[in-house]
Amino acid sequence: MGVMAIRKIGVLTSGGDAPGMNAGVRAVVRKAIYHGLEVVGIRRGYAGLLDGDFRPMPLESVGDIIQRGGTCLYTARCLEFMTEEGQRRGYQRLVDAGIEGLVVFGGDGSFHGAQKLHELGIRTIGVPSTIDNDIGACDANIGFDTAVQTAIQAIDKIRDTATSHERTYVIEVMGRSAGHIALAAGLAGGAESVLIPEVPYKLEDVVAKLQRGVARGKKHSIIVVAEGAAHGVEVGRYIEEHTGFDTRVTVLGHVQRGGAPSAVDRVLASRLGAYAVELCMQGVSGAMAATQNGELVAVPFDEVFRSERKPAQELCELAEILSI
Repeated sequence: MGVMAIRKIGVLTSGGDAPGMNAGVRAVVRKAIYHGLEVVGIRRGYAGLLDGDFRPMPLESVGDIIQRGGTCLYTARCLEFMTEEGQRRGYQRLVDAGIEGLVVFGGDGSFHGAQKLHELGIRTIGVPSTIDNDIGACDANIGFDTAVQTAIQAIDKIRDTATSHERTYVIEVMGRSAGHIALAAGLAGGAESVLIPEVPYKLEDVVAKLQRGVARGKKHSIIVVAEGAAHGVEVGRYIEEHTGFDTRVTVLGHVQRGGAPSAVDRVLASRLGAYAVELCMQGVSGAMAATQNGELVAVPFDEVFRSERKPAQELCELAEILSI
């Protein structure tokens, strides 16, 4: 028996927004309509699924969104969908609406929800979308490149004022329990120290490096801290108390989630969104659309959940060497 033809698919964005989600939704809608499918947008993630917040998505619904940050479908956390009863209600909402396949843009929590719908009988495909870049089994997550660019722009500007005032600046970046943004931005921004949760560190070592720099005539320094490693304010306080250096702290916060997606994120989102539709049409379910070594692949959710993305040891070592 061949794969059952699919006529209508849904698309939703869940969890934290990521630059490039709109480009991905656009790709889903246009790829699906190209193949004669009907597309339904589910607003506010799984909360909207339970509420039946569905909107038809014709071609014009995704015009002029490829360059926009955030998500046109909105997003929300939904504790109710974590329950078995909530998942069955969500499944029934999809069945009642005639939606046979679902594309979910999000991260680990979003994919666990998609896996439950898959187990109940809905074809589900996940698309890795999180600035944290902590979804493994793929080359990159949508939104990470843009978030790093935003962090670098801030670091460059802060370095200008750090130089002018001969100060030490501590810059805290996002990433939850992952240090990918901090490592990439710190390396690209020439930070003197980068603190990430995956690599043990001692603040006395950070202080010693700062003091060595001052001894050879260095006038300013930048310390990049991942939010999962330490609080920037506490690091700044420790440095000032143990050195007497004029120290300032900047917490970049949610500015890293916003803004127009980079070309890299737009292309990645477009490829993965279109590929997710192809997978649905082929009957694939319970899997993530991803790139591995640049090639499009479908990775079963079970494999995704077992995988772990660690910062490359080579990059950690390089950041340490170049900051002497």
